[in-house]
Amino acid sequence: MDLLEGLNPQQRQAVTCAEGPALVLAGPGSGKTRVLTHRVAYLVREVGVRAGNILAVTFTNKAAREMKARLSHLLGAECEALTIGTFHATCARILRREGTLLGFAPSYTIYDDDDQQAVIKRILKEMNLDDKAYRPGAVLSVISKAKNDLIGPDEFVPKSYREGVIARIYLRYQQALKESNAMDFDDLLTNTVALWQEFPDVLERYRSRYRYVLVDEFQDTNAAQYVLLKQLAAQHRNLFVVADEDQSIYSWRGADFRNIQRFREDFPEAPTILLEQNYRSTQTILDAANAVISRNTRRTPKRLVTERDRGTPLVVHEAYDEQEEGQYVVREIQRLVGEEGFRPGDCAVMYRTNAQSRAVEEAFVRAGMRYKLVGATRFYQRREIKDALAYLRIVYNPADSASLSRVINVPPRGLGPQTAEALFAWAGEQGISVWEALHRLRQAEQGDEPMAHPLSARAVKPLLAFLAQWESLVEESKSLDVASILQLVLERTDYQAYLNDGTEEGRDRWDNVMELLNVASQYASMENSLGVFLQEVSLVADVDELGDQPDTPVLLTLHMAKGLEFPVVFIIGLEEGILPHSRSSGSPEELEEERRLFYVGMTRAKDHLYLVHAFRRASYGRSAPSQKSRFLRDIPHHLTGGERRTWPTRPSAALRVEPVAAPKPREDARPAPPSAPTFAPGDRVVHPKFGVGTVVESRIVSDDEQVTVAFPSNGTKKLLARLAKLEKVR
Repeated sequence: MDLLEGLNPQQRQAVTCAEGPALVLAGPGSGKTRVLTHRVAYLVREVGVRAGNILAVTFTNKAAREMKARLSHLLGAECEALTIGTFHATCARILRREGTLLGFAPSYTIYDDDDQQAVIKRILKEMNLDDKAYRPGAVLSVISKAKNDLIGPDEFVPKSYREGVIARIYLRYQQALKESNAMDFDDLLTNTVALWQEFPDVLERYRSRYRYVLVDEFQDTNAAQYVLLKQLAAQHRNLFVVADEDQSIYSWRGADFRNIQRFREDFPEAPTILLEQNYRSTQTILDAANAVISRNTRRTPKRLVTERDRGTPLVVHEAYDEQEEGQYVVREIQRLVGEEGFRPGDCAVMYRTNAQSRAVEEAFVRAGMRYKLVGATRFYQRREIKDALAYLRIVYNPADSASLSRVINVPPRGLGPQTAEALFAWAGEQGISVWEALHRLRQAEQGDEPMAHPLSARAVKPLLAFLAQWESLVEESKSLDVASILQLVLERTDYQAYLNDGTEEGRDRWDNVMELLNVASQYASMENSLGVFLQEVSLVADVDELGDQPDTPVLLTLHMAKGLEFPVVFIIGLEEGILPHSRSSGSPEELEEERRLFYVGMTRAKDHLYLVHAFRRASYGRSAPSQKSRFLRDIPHHLTGGERRTWPTRPSAALRVEPVAAPKPREDARPAPPSAPTFAPGDRVVHPKFGVGTVVESRIVSDDEQVTVAFPSNGTKKLLARLAKLEKVR
């Protein structure tokens, strides 16, 4: 097999580049997965690298599965020796083997969002803190950001009284995780960094094993992930990264596309290879996307080209409101299916926020059309599935207090919240797990010398009965596969009778549990099937669940759309305050990310791209006129053929608009940029949110004025004058 056959010159350069680091900047649809897989195969087949010496890191399980499938075709049995997986899955495997050095048993549990929130809520009660003042989600967000930046509880420096309290919560949170033999997702990364820092011999072992490291979606790495890669590749320097600054849309979860610049500084010998030939979209779609993204300043210039024809113009459509917007989308999908031969599943509807799906969903329901909502209540997030998994977790890891707190009274066994709270508090005071605390309780009840404990006599009996059931499950699980263990749990707890209450919802929930049993059966033949199953389930993501769905249109957020492609794409809600989001107002960096998000959505489309906005939209219970997104003004008029509108002009003067077919001169033209800054260093200004501040710097950026202002109570902010509503203080 000729590994270079069918590759374009830039792809060949990337696949065959010499040993050492390399930076591949790959535009959307440019065949980066093919480059990555052929690079791996080239190293094995042509360079003679042992497959076991190669580590390929992806960001989703879906991407990892796709890479494995392609490499299985290219390499056959040799593919089995490769290590391919997400950052978190790779670190989880390393910590299963090496975690004892950090004080974790190999059976540690990976806590998901709900587990983390349960721990934080318990800590807030311990510390007598109001969970409304210190909302668990907000606290965890601060902790997660610190971990992404490799700032542990001892290094966390609070900048306010509130952060001082969160610092104490952070410290107790890490202690609670350790007591439960558990880690959260961020810990998988930070603990691997710590492992390699504290035990150089362990790092050397992994350096010797993984002499070639390849990374997909490098622009989405955070500080911890970049440090991991640097640690691993510092000696052999065979670090091959594929990235695209223009598709960096996850800063809110710690991603930092500036790692691309850090890579250039840390690996100056690395060549930069541009992949600009697109194999997905028509040239019209690409030209529109290029016009939008070229407005951003912090990027490597690229121009996407394709050998496909120009295709049809983009459709820019104005709906009257969100209801008419949804109806238009559904009608157009029906037309495309009925008249142009598309399948329903060829179509995707994308939006900035989850709340926007409601009106579209209603339109589908009214039209009697099925649809798939990605990011709705996911299978593994459903109550009954989380209950079943919690039981499996406490069987696998009896120290897992978060999972125990979920099922200690599910199905109900006479153990109310106060009993559970007292039990957990008693265990925490002794510095032991609840599993150990229950054993001490039994010893106290059976022994001659009573032990002081806070539990009522009425609570002791059901607690000890639960312990006996739990112990039995733990013991019997040692000789069973995961599917048999799950069946045993369901039988012993009589979970079906609890769940299937005779209602349609109850039957659906039990069907979901049976589907979980189907999934578990796929792991039955594996060694340590329970541990492997729980780890895989913990690492499942929304897009991974898309799978082979029925042939129906897909509804999803723009963030979810990354890495996907569809023949027909509708992007709705293209209005100021939605896309770009109101939160980006006044921040050049956030505005550029909003533009990248729109670019990502545009480049998901293969054949047809619809850009839809509404004349008016309801927000917080009130309907008001909208202003169409500035991003639409970036698209040259000849690529759209004008704007369409299907709703008639309403009679009310308050609702009248100019006919779209006859636009005023320069209606879509971008306002002329200011010729000189309006603000000067030293000017005193007032901002509606940040208050009074002093201008530090002001300069013209693109078509606006960027003003750097120091606010005494809010720090230094970079603001765009047109959006920030700054006023000079006379």
